[in-house]
Amino acid sequence: MHFLENIREAFRSIQSNLLRTVLTALIVSIGIMSLVGILTAIDAMKYSLNATFSSLGANSFDIQAKGYSNRFRRGGVRGKTYPPISYLQAQQYKAQLGDEGRVGISAFIAGAAKVKAGSKETNPNTQVVAGDENYLLNQNYNLASGRSFSQQELENGVSVAVIGAEVREKLFGSNSVNLALGKYVYMLGRRFLVVGTLDRSGSSMGGGGADRIVLIPLEAGNQMPRQQALTYDIKTAVLQPENLPFAMDQARGIMRAVRHDRLGQEESFEMESSDSLANKLDELSGSLKIGGFLVGFITLLGASIALMNIMMVSVTERTREIGIRKALGATALQIRQQFLIEAIVICVLGGALGIVLGVSMGNAVSLFVGEGAFLVPWLWMMLGLLICVTVGLASGYYPASKAAKLDPIESLRYE
Repeated sequence: MHFLENIREAFRSIQSNLLRTVLTALIVSIGIMSLVGILTAIDAMKYSLNATFSSLGANSFDIQAKGYSNRFRRGGVRGKTYPPISYLQAQQYKAQLGDEGRVGISAFIAGAAKVKAGSKETNPNTQVVAGDENYLLNQNYNLASGRSFSQQELENGVSVAVIGAEVREKLFGSNSVNLALGKYVYMLGRRFLVVGTLDRSGSSMGGGGADRIVLIPLEAGNQMPRQQALTYDIKTAVLQPENLPFAMDQARGIMRAVRHDRLGQEESFEMESSDSLANKLDELSGSLKIGGFLVGFITLLGASIALMNIMMVSVTERTREIGIRKALGATALQIRQQFLIEAIVICVLGGALGIVLGVSMGNAVSLFVGEGAFLVPWLWMMLGLLICVTVGLASGYYPASKAAKLDPIESLRYE
């Protein structure tokens, strides 16, 4: 028996035991599905989140006061906190950076506000943000109707507002893109005139994005009653993404001077770009891939044990057939090849089904995190096929070796 004849014989054996082959292939397919599915889901979610980070501005970076993430004790030592960025410091930074970047200053006013218009009101989940003329541009928020704030409104803190799509629909109806303009809304004890509405943006993070936001002029936010001083956030965008590292270094120097950070002292502020968020996502996805690979490996280990058991049963059932083949001149190597090929074919058939199911499952899972294009993970598909062949070899080697070592005389006597 030559090699091609062994392959044909393996397929004939599989066809004669079709039900057993299907059940065995399903066991392998479940293992491959779990492995490929988990890895595909991680890649698809990463793709979706990277798209979200890009929409937030791949050519921008944020500056915030340091200290809010290290307030808890570490090793018995309480982390140092720094004063928030003041309005004066934010304005000084904006003036000194000049034309090197487009600086937007904003302040978080409220995160669980109710907005009313007549007899209707929103749920208490609306964010109220005060921003300057560059806020909408830097955040990549698009106007659906109306306009942004005029320079006079920004300077005088006029009570005008730009509202998100969900706020608009809740207060003025689903077809109120233009109807909301010129109407008044009430929030935080003050009345605001709606001068613009935002396009629906959604959010892969589940927070509503720009849909649950009410934007007011920065000076109007400074005039709002509050129990403590506002904390100002600064977002800087550059026109050319390749200039981002230079702009961040320049901004760091300006901000240290504005915040009066002495030489040798750590910075009292944090700078974070979408690139750094993507790097953190890469680290997190790497850990998730390791965990997913371990889960898939354990599942495949169970599948390989089941396949080995079935191949052992197959060798026992075909003992007499093996004796006949040896009596007709088949060598031990040819008998071993026959059973190894049979095990590999079963694994590849099951693996092909598992890959299709895994890719579909991974992309379906990613839809719960965010919207993204259908991802075809060629690397994981090739890895899945390679693992199938490896599992077939590992599971079929011992049964094939046992079959090759059978004595032809004893085998012919087997009933």
